Amino acid sequence: MSKVCIVGATGAVGREFIAGLKELGFPVTSLKLLATERSAGKTIETPYGDLLVEVAKPSSFDGMDFAFFSAGAAASKELAPEAARRGCVAVDNSSAWRMDPGVPLVVPEVNMEAARSHKGIIANPNCSTIIMCVALEPIYRKYGITRVVASTYQAVSGAGWAAMEALRKESEDFLAGRPVKPEALPIKSGAVHHQIAFNLIPHIDVFYEDGFTKEEHKMVDETRKIFADPRIRVCATTVRVPVFRSHSESLNIETEKDFEIEDVKDAIATGKGLVLEDDPARFVYPMPAKVAGSTLVHVGRVRLDGSAPRSLAMWVVGDQLKKGAATNAIQIALGLLA
Repeated sequence: MSKVCIVGATGAVGREFIAGLKELGFPVTSLKLLATERSAGKTIETPYGDLLVEVAKPSSFDGMDFAFFSAGAAASKELAPEAARRGCVAVDNSSAWRMDPGVPLVVPEVNMEAARSHKGIIANPNCSTIIMCVALEPIYRKYGITRVVASTYQAVSGAGWAAMEALRKESEDFLAGRPVKPEALPIKSGAVHHQIAFNLIPHIDVFYEDGFTKEEHKMVDETRKIFADPRIRVCATTVRVPVFRSHSESLNIETEKDFEIEDVKDAIATGKGLVLEDDPARFVYPMPAKVAGSTLVHVGRVRLDGSAPRSLAMWVVGDQLKKGAATNAIQIALGLLA
């Protein structure tokens, strides 16, 4: 049994942590909810009773076993080492520690063994990276992977409550014939905002000098670290779409070894954390509206790509607030307990 705290408990991912602990059967003996001074003082209804949100500070981790962080990189940089010093394992959902060579970056279906070498902090990968890596794992283990071209279709909830509210309000205004006033997306873009309702925005996070965004670089760098294979080449284009929940990805994969496409489907169907939904003749394939709330990664449209040797294409959907964030982190902790 474990004493658990959640840092950033009042946010979207923080609330998913609260629900996920119960959903995944985590052995909680006590639960502490933490947040910034601005959010502290609220009372949140949980499966463990109504709990008061406390201010997150170093002493908050005294006597705790696990701390799940969802409060952003600055808070994680400051407080995760404090948790570790007190013997509390910090599982961090921010980008703060992901590429630190001394911190494991873990997707349990792929590299759970890496978590066991932790020094008090374990990093949870980016949501789109988690979803992609779970889908890639059975293919990588059986055939090897040399290159992945990924195009993502990412829900607005990945950008927080303000983006969700923007989609709702912009949609209402658009359908009512009122002027649409974009105010939320893309975040980190200065004074420029674009309409998300009935639109796509090919911009998530800041742009780098090479023309790719930080979100796209995460998918490259994190995938290589998770598979411990710097040879994997990844090209990503990340797009924000007018969907409230669940990220979708179109993946084109080149393998080291030859394969039969039916064998690939069998590998996916029996893979860890995966659901194969692939019967297009009957209109069966993963869709965000159906996948929302699922803790698994759903794969469909698996097909041979005849334009290049040893290539296949597939469509992947995962709930980024669950498997892409809270569920993955909780599964890491469960793996350590096991």
